[in-house]
Amino acid sequence: MYKKRKNYSPKEKTAILREHFINKVPVSDLCDQYGLHPTLFYRWQKIMFESMDLLFEPKQDSKASRLQRQNESLKEKLATKDAVIGQIMEDYVAVKKSLGEV
Repeated sequence: MYKKRKNYSPKEKTAILREHFINKVPVSDLCDQYGLHPTLFYRWQKIMFESMDLLFEPKQDSKASRLQRQNESLKEKLATKDAVIGQIMEDYVAVKKSLGEV
């Protein structure tokens, strides 16, 4: 009969890796303590190092950037509205002049 496989949560994996890197606990001791195969530990380590660069990249859709984009969009709409109103006013004044009401 086979033992049921233990699924570690991301927090547990992080804690195990942290023990190795910060507390300098040897991999063999960690594997014995948690019942891990060393290959699994080194796979977690590889994943950690490969995805670490994502931690230092700015978030693409932060609240501040979303508000900034919304602000710029509203400014563009306001400028378009002002241009349309200006054109309509010019046409209105021209029609009034042609009718002799001014």
